Amino acid sequence: MANRIPPETLLEFYRQGVFPMAGPGGLRLFSPDPRGILPLEAFHIPHGTRRAWRSRDWELRMDTCFPEVVLACAERKETWIDETLYRSYLELHKAGHAHSIEIWIRDRLAGGLYGVRLGAAFFGESMFHRVTDASKIALCCLVALLRSGGFLLLDLQWVTPHLTRFGAVEISREAYLKMLTSAVSTKATLSAMPGDAATLDLLLGDRNTRR
Repeated sequence: MANRIPPETLLEFYRQGVFPMAGPGGLRLFSPDPRGILPLEAFHIPHGTRRAWRSRDWELRMDTCFPEVVLACAERKETWIDETLYRSYLELHKAGHAHSIEIWIRDRLAGGLYGVRLGAAFFGESMFHRVTDASKIALCCLVALLRSGGFLLLDLQWVTPHLTRFGAVEISREAYLKMLTSAVSTKATLSAMPGDAATLDLLLGDRNTRR
């Protein structure tokens, strides 16, 4: 695995509930217990994010600059994305299983996230922002796309205080693996659509956006 992890091997990791991360000792596989997920029907938008969402002309795009999104996610003091993982996820993207959700403002990449799609499961890997709140908007767009496409699982790996504000929770590894088995064997659709606030309001529903 010196240069890359083959796509079929990487997908098998996700099917088994594990994922790779790079560290000082090289690549390691992780399977947290408890595991962080974001229940799609429990998702909610914090008031601050909702205000930010409606204050700019955010534009949603998908998969138009996947390599740039991964590199932007890796541009931090401590990163788990090394050259091997970068190459691995690019190969997985070419195979149609890794995707970038991008937030643009007037043709400028403002932020985004990327992850792996397998059946009706989406495994969120990392996010970044160059404009304040852009990564939060990307998460809102991702949830809208997953909900409209019939997805069953949004895996976050670990829960942070930031993500709990959107409805993220921790579940046991046993419960996660049961959800995973069902999700990866179910068909779902992931496709981009206009990312303006009105469209997202319709997708996420008045109940969540007007809290």
